[in-house]
Amino acid sequence: MAEGDDLFPGFEPLWIEGPAGRWFGRAKGPQDAPPLLLLHGFPQSHAMWHRLAPALAETHRVIALDLKGYGWSAAPASGGGENAYAKRRLGAEIVAVMERLGHVRFALAGHDRGARVAYRLALDEPGRIERLAILDIVPTEVQWTRIEAKPGANPHWSFLSRPAPEPEEAIRCDPDAYFEGLLRDWSASRDLAAFDARALTLYRQAWNVPERIHAMCEDYRAGGADGPDRAADRDDLAAGRTLSMPVLVLASDAYLNRDKPETALAAWQRTFAPAAQGVTIASGHFMAEEAPEPTLRALQGFLAE
Repeated sequence: MAEGDDLFPGFEPLWIEGPAGRWFGRAKGPQDAPPLLLLHGFPQSHAMWHRLAPALAETHRVIALDLKGYGWSAAPASGGGENAYAKRRLGAEIVAVMERLGHVRFALAGHDRGARVAYRLALDEPGRIERLAILDIVPTEVQWTRIEAKPGANPHWSFLSRPAPEPEEAIRCDPDAYFEGLLRDWSASRDLAAFDARALTLYRQAWNVPERIHAMCEDYRAGGADGPDRAADRDDLAAGRTLSMPVLVLASDAYLNRDKPETALAAWQRTFAPAAQGVTIASGHFMAEEAPEPTLRALQGFLAE
């Protein structure tokens, strides 16, 4: 049994050749069932879905994918003046990966950085996405507006998006201390109790690789104050573009919605998803692991509509 297989019983491991190297994922569910793509967040991997994916695979063909630069997927460097981790580019690459798996149109659920790829893909290629579930983020433009209004808020955004190699070198001094510190800080219990030891092992293996530390920083540089992700948001907001498919916004009460000027749902309704529905989860940021039962119920209800 390969490492991590016991977290996903009955799932098929996938190695998919994509436009930017190999992508890793796991799949389960009837071949003729509607496809559902799950995209994880920072600083994790597909393993974050292990408490939800088996139940979701009862009604859907579930594909849990490692984002480029994370988990076991390829971690190419940026080059030629273009950020390889811009969400528009990642979205296009994921469309190609899903096509190679035989899925032209699919439902999509993303958490954290995976949710940023998800909503950008859905804005750029709305015909691809049946339904979109956004877990615990606000749009990148809203996030930076909040940070700029309250300097020092969410300091990891500014730190990780600083020019290379400053954040990479700082993190490499003790990756476990840095990333586990974030897991604790963003969890409602302020410890690692919610995380399965097997999943933590997979997270640690990935974030101790220098190329993956660099990839995560590049991900945040793409989403930086002057990066391509924010520019894409601003262009779409100026053009009045909105998400045309049904949208579910899941927000944590102990992290995303805590002490904020507006709820996550209100932020999405004001910007890209005026018709979105929302559910608040009693949880810290990592709701799929901290509060799997209410998170699963919300996703199942949304997908069944």
